[in-house]
Amino acid sequence: MFEEIEHSKIAEERALLVGIYGPETPRVLAKEHLDELAMLARTAGGLAVDKVLQNRMHPDPSTYVGSGKLRELKTMSSEEQASTLIFDDDLSPTQIRNIEKETKCKVLDRSGLILDIFASRAQTAAAKTQVELAQLQYLRPRLTRFWTHLSRQQGGIGTRGPGETQIEMDRRMIDKRIATLKDKLDKIDQQRQTQRKGRSDKVRISLVGYTNAGKSTLMNTLTETEVLVENRLFATLDSTVRQYEIDNHDALLSDTVGFIRKLPHDLIESFKSTLDEVRECDILLHVVDVSSHLIEDYIEVVEDTLADMDVDGKKSLLVFNKIDLLEPNRITELKRAYPDAVFVSAERSIGLGELEQHIQDLIEEDYVTTTEQIPAAKYEGVAFLHRKAKILEKEYVGSDIKVTFSIDKTDLKRLQSMIGNNESAESVV
Repeated sequence: MFEEIEHSKIAEERALLVGIYGPETPRVLAKEHLDELAMLARTAGGLAVDKVLQNRMHPDPSTYVGSGKLRELKTMSSEEQASTLIFDDDLSPTQIRNIEKETKCKVLDRSGLILDIFASRAQTAAAKTQVELAQLQYLRPRLTRFWTHLSRQQGGIGTRGPGETQIEMDRRMIDKRIATLKDKLDKIDQQRQTQRKGRSDKVRISLVGYTNAGKSTLMNTLTETEVLVENRLFATLDSTVRQYEIDNHDALLSDTVGFIRKLPHDLIESFKSTLDEVRECDILLHVVDVSSHLIEDYIEVVEDTLADMDVDGKKSLLVFNKIDLLEPNRITELKRAYPDAVFVSAERSIGLGELEQHIQDLIEEDYVTTTEQIPAAKYEGVAFLHRKAKILEKEYVGSDIKVTFSIDKTDLKRLQSMIGNNESAESVV
């Protein structure tokens, strides 16, 4: 059945982009949304030939834009030789059906387009499974639009039953496939949990940010590795984890899928195992493309998405990237507006020393400085300290080792349990 459903590829297709503005979305912001939609279309391989904005209090429940504007879209699509209409908001099955019927164009909404891009970018088995699950959950309530043979039935005896039977059969098939994919993702999630447990003694740092903010470039620069970098939306879908040594701290730095406004909820849900790298990290580095004039909007989108993921209470640092694209006076303005942020250029390796100092400060924020005298028989405690602590002083007292160190409070308790000591021998201010 799934082979019969046409995939919503828009490669080489000419498309009109459609959005609305009003009290909740000012015209200038709605225009920026359409500019981003054009980037999404380009990422999918399409060409945005024109953009249409309409002033409305609310979307029309039947056609999104109203019957008059719909007729205009039909004329424009003919004049521009556009075969596809892409809407900036999610459309209901009724809206899609009515728009297609009037314009004779293929109709996509923002979620459908994003899902299509994710499908084209997925490389690993995990990413492909996650995307397929999100697509099926998106398609299920819209199933009727794909069964064009039903539209040829003109009513009368027998019309209702066969149509509903066919659709219900298809829904059952989709539900069965969704259940299979969820089981598969549960197994993937268990495997990833096992992998993360094996890394539990390392500080875990996650890069988050709006798509195309330069997270992968920053990861490459900090870890001196080669992660895929492209000037395209959603270049990274799977989480990438790399070793990252900073001062004497053994850390792991992870990069995962970039966020975007109106990211489909089903996509967030299906990518749960991938995004668990973010949920379970110790420190969040929120990377922002500082060259954009929508900085506040991008920050808000990322923060709202993190809230939807129940990620809160994490240590975090705002990292403004791409400062090499700004004039000095603009950087000065932003530093006044965001005094706690760090300003870098991952591409040009500017400001990375300050960034790493801030990361080190966050790692050591909950550190305490203390001294332990460790018996020779408990030498695994010394090995633990070398992995987890900053060694300040070390001397031998008979067969024991007396160590002064700085360490996280939780790790101090683990050490004291390991060496059989409930209290530190000496506190150092």
